Amino acid sequence: MVFIRYFFLILFMLMMSESFVLFDFSRESNIQNWKVVNDGVMGGLSKGDFSLNDEGHALFKGHVSLENNGGFSSVRYNLESKSVKAFKKIKLRLKGDGKQYQIRVKTRASDYYSYIAYIKTNGKWQTLQIPFSAMTPSFRGQKVDLPNYPGQYLEQFAILIGNKKKEDFELYLDKIEIE
Repeated sequence: MVFIRYFFLILFMLMMSESFVLFDFSRESNIQNWKVVNDGVMGGLSKGDFSLNDEGHALFKGHVSLENNGGFSSVRYNLESKSVKAFKKIKLRLKGDGKQYQIRVKTRASDYYSYIAYIKTNGKWQTLQIPFSAMTPSFRGQKVDLPNYPGQYLEQFAILIGNKKKEDFELYLDKIEIE
């Protein structure tokens, strides 16, 4: 009985918290569940890599190629279904290379579409906030006729670069939170 009360108290506290950390990168982070998906799934030749640097930041870097109808590289993190009903936005601490990236989420990892928002990096460490309500449904670059991200559940978080040009890219990640 005490265990059940304790469980519900913890659950209540989590639901009432102002944020939760989706991922806080450090030298000891296990990034095994982060998967790079390049345009090779469609015949393209882009290459991406995801690793931890000596400072403990995640580094997503590579080269986007337009050959063979290519044009993107992404890194995805699947998680068990997480209720985000008590929250309103994604908060990221990152350092980019001045390029534009897409932040992508899925309510269910099996959904064919993602909810996306564009961010522009500036070459310095930035803290960016993306309201759920600003994330539009999209499939292969085309808007899907659905409402914007409802912020109910989260099963996948991803970052994609695909600016319709051949380019090298480098993006450092420090922390991803849901607020």
